[in-house]
Amino acid sequence: MMHTLFRSMLALAAIVFASAAAQSDPLSSWNEGPAKQSIMTFVQGVADPTGKDYMPPDERIAVFDNDGTLWSEKPAYFQLLFAIDPSAAST
Repeated sequence: MMHTLFRSMLALAAIVFASAAAQSDPLSSWNEGPAKQSIMTFVQGVADPTGKDYMPPDERIAVFDNDGTLWSEKPAYFQLLFAIDPSAAST
């Protein structure tokens, strides 16, 4: 019983810590550079209600295209990977 309580408290602490770390830098896995800075500046601009670039949340749309920009780790068509992955059918 005590071990379960301790594990639960440890898991909760890990979740809280991870959440706080993610909020401090939303692109923490990105290297510092002009691309990251440009994205951060853009997002801050459209999210600031007092700014000239403000955009209401309902109008903020992100579109991802399979144009090869996301192929850096596993260069294959995602449709093929979905078709041959037996675990994908159960999700």
